Formats: sequence, structure tokens, C-alpha cells
Amino acid sequence: MSEFKCHHCEESLQGKKYVQKDGANYCVTCFDSHCANICQECHKPIGADSEEVCYKEQFWHNTCFQCTKCSQLLATETFVAWDKNILCNKCATRVTFPKCKGCLKDIEEGDHNVEYKGSIWHKNCFVCTNCKDIIGTKNFFPKDEGFYCVTCYDALFTKHCMKCKKPITSGGVSYQDQPWHSECFVCVSCSKELSGQRFTAMDDQYFCVDCYKNYIAKKCAGCKNPITGFGKGANVVAHEQNSWHDYCFNCKTCSVNLANKHFVFHDEQVYCPDCARNL
Repeated sequence: MSEFKCHHCEESLQGKKYVQKDGANYCVTCFDSHCANICQECHKPIGADSEEVCYKEQFWHNTCFQCTKCSQLLATETFVAWDKNILCNKCATRVTFPKCKGCLKDIEEGDHNVEYKGSIWHKNCFVCTNCKDIIGTKNFFPKDEGFYCVTCYDALFTKHCMKCKKPITSGGVSYQDQPWHSECFVCVSCSKELSGQRFTAMDDQYFCVDCYKNYIAKKCAGCKNPITGFGKGANVVAHEQNSWHDYCFNCKTCSVNLANKHFVFHDEQVYCPDCARNL
């Protein structure tokens, strides 16, 4: 029969106190010196005669396993591991409360709060950057580092319609750097919306193509139709009080087109120089 001895120092363990670890037997002295777990708190060996606590493969003396904040012994108590600390339930409740971004105080259980993009406020601390009124759970607009109630945001940052003077919260039309609601940017004559349509501006008033042709545009002295400035009729010839589409500015006699050419105006009619000699 093999001798019953210490795995490390090989002294006999017969009739002595010993400790088993990993299938081997050790005398108390060798166990304490070479095999004992090291306490996470005091960094000393946890001897064979000491009680130990094990948590996530880390070890403490029974008397070293205590709350980081208040030093309450926790070997036989429930505890919370938080941010590399061991805490009693009471201290954990205090430490783990989120902080209000407004007043920097704890937001405790049961408090009404507002959360936005990872930050949290007491409900009454979430206020408009401009007027300081409580926003709470009402609608708001974030801008830069601030938060604004709807009223202040509209007053400070929103474009206002040139016609109705109310804020333009979405969409809208811009003409000559002036903003309009699309429903406000309309023909002054028929009220047709002009957004995305061809129109003519005259004396700070806006007309759709049809109304401009029918009520405003000059009539061509040749064909008597409106000169709108759109499409084929975009180029105009004017002389004295008369206007013509460029394609209508023709010799009365031979019908040659005289746009950008010499002509003779006689008795309200246009003639080429050759035909004018025969008048």
C-alpha cells in the first residue's frame, strides 16, 4: 500500500489534517502556501481554515466579501454586481439610478421621465431651450444642442409663408427666395395652385398661363392672339404701341418675315423696304 503523503512536500499525512484539490492531497501548510485561492479584496491566500465566497471564478474571504459602498458583509446576503463593484441591494438602488440630464439628480423608481437618444430627464426638467416652459411629453423639435417647443421653434427657425404669414412645416414653394405654402402660391385670378406649373409674375402678382393669356397678355398685332412669352411665342417684336409674335412680324404685301430685319411701318402696317417703294 502506497504511503499517504502530501503531494507537494511529500510528508506523511497519516493522522494529520489535509486538503484535497484537483485529485491530490495536501498538508494544510502546503495548501495555504501553494494552492489556496487568492482573495480579490485583501489579495491574501484563502487558507484551508477560512471560509470563502466564489463568484464568476473569483474568490473572497467570507469576511472580505462586502459592499463596496457601505461595507456590509454579503457572504450570506443577496447582492448586485455593477461596474466591477459588489453592492448590497440598498446601495445598488442608489448607485444604479439614472441621472437627470437637466438637474443631474437621480431619477428614482416611479418618477415621470422623458427619454431621448440615450439621455433621460425628469418630466419637469425637460424644458424648451428658449422659453423654459416644460415640454414634458408634448411635441418638440431638437436643434443643435437644444430642444424647442413647437411655438418657439416656429417663431425662431421655421420659414413663414409670404401670403398667410403662417409657418411652413412641410413642403412649400420657393420663388425668388421667398417661401410660400403650395396652397397659398396661386393664380391671383382663378386661384389655381401654381406649384410645378408655368406662370407669369406681374406687379408682385402671379397668373397661370390661361389667365395671363385671357386677361393680361398683349395681343399680337398680326394674328390677334395673346403674346404669352411661352413656347413658340417666346420671342416678341415691339414697335411703338404694337407688339407681334416674331413669326407674325411679316410684310403686309409679300409676307416675308421681318423679325430682326429692316422694315417700314405705314398706316399701322408693316412692309419690307421693297414693297414699301410701291406704296
